[in-house]
Amino acid sequence: MADHSSAASPLRSRKVRGLKGRIRVPGDKSMSHRALMFGAVAVGETVISGLLEAEDVINTARAMAALGATVRADGSGVWRVNGVGVGGLQSPDEPLDFGNSGTGVRLAMGLMATNPITALCIGDASLSKRPMNRVMTPLALFGTRFEASEGGRLPLTLHGAREAVPVTYVTPVASAQVKSAVLLAGLNAPGTTTVIERVATRDHTEKMLTAFGADLMVEDREDGRHISLTGQRELVAQHIDVPGDPSSAAFPLVAALITEGSEVVVENIMLNPTRTGLFLTLKEMGADLTIENRRLAGGEEVGDIRARSSHLRGIRVPASRSAAMIDEYPILSVAAAFAEGTTRMEGLEELRVKESDRLAAVVEGLQVNGVPCMAGPDWLEVTGGGAPGGGEVLTHMDHRIAMSFLIMGMASRFATAVDDGRFIATSFPGFLELMNGLGGLMGADRARVKA
Repeated sequence: MADHSSAASPLRSRKVRGLKGRIRVPGDKSMSHRALMFGAVAVGETVISGLLEAEDVINTARAMAALGATVRADGSGVWRVNGVGVGGLQSPDEPLDFGNSGTGVRLAMGLMATNPITALCIGDASLSKRPMNRVMTPLALFGTRFEASEGGRLPLTLHGAREAVPVTYVTPVASAQVKSAVLLAGLNAPGTTTVIERVATRDHTEKMLTAFGADLMVEDREDGRHISLTGQRELVAQHIDVPGDPSSAAFPLVAALITEGSEVVVENIMLNPTRTGLFLTLKEMGADLTIENRRLAGGEEVGDIRARSSHLRGIRVPASRSAAMIDEYPILSVAAAFAEGTTRMEGLEELRVKESDRLAAVVEGLQVNGVPCMAGPDWLEVTGGGAPGGGEVLTHMDHRIAMSFLIMGMASRFATAVDDGRFIATSFPGFLELMNGLGGLMGADRARVKA
């Protein structure tokens, strides 16, 4: 794991041509978190292959063990989780440290909310700046109590409901984390808990809960998508095969699109429609992207994605698509910097509460590298034509900002630097080695390290 207590690790990326190769990216982070958590409250042994062995997910595994589940890796890349059953979580002896993971802490808060336990949740400096009110508000409706730091932030102490009640909750913003937290709380609440979302978000929670045997129903109505779960039913352990993460695949694919003479294939990528908004957007921009070898794995459609260097055009990306690509806007902004014309992205308010104010961080990174852009509370416009580069990007401890601007450096006139690359390991271990294996030139920013 990266040592987040040590000095910053500046990185620099230089212009390249002709990226080539077939690669696999780490397992999907969203599915990895959920497989561990659902296994922790299922009856029997859940076997997980392809788990993302990155810091965010390892912290979730440790948290589930602290809550009473038996969690172990068997040395062959397979993880085994022996669960405690719905309602069987125990108060942890030590604080639950979620590191940099907003998904980990918010979903775990939901999982714990209707168990009669007390748990202190902590995180790193970045996670401790991020508000938790959006999850605490609906979870309080079940009877859960919280003692949070100023502004609804970590560290916070959760007191699970002793006599939980079912909840009907309309999500105020499109957020798979909020939806999932409410559904997980509903697992140990009597009766039916219902989440209504006006804009459909990634549905990994619904699909995987159903696979584990939850009594769950999804219905599309005029006022939105109704997800109803009947609580206090046992989950049954499963075998889960985690496919490659489409959010991680976005980086080598965009790198191939914007660098001359490139052709890259990323294998075994999840193609869940709630996660493929970026691929649709890139194709609308003129990207030469093709999906090959479509198949089913672990209940999800997967395939191999081939990307060739392309002449991209600026487009308008509608707000209705934001839920299907919320994590991909930083790398889309990099693609837009090399497109002809202006790309406008709308519906970006969720980016304000990610690992950083991700929208502000993207604007800063584009501007210091000479890319014209404008932003509002929930929109971004990027005028393309190429990125001069040469700037140093402040990552604000955000792994996606770091990776996105390292990709920019691969096609910029001058090298692009990021102030800290340590946090890349939270979601994409081996990122530099993989990109350099395709022909990239990424590494330590020696000049700044010596300064």
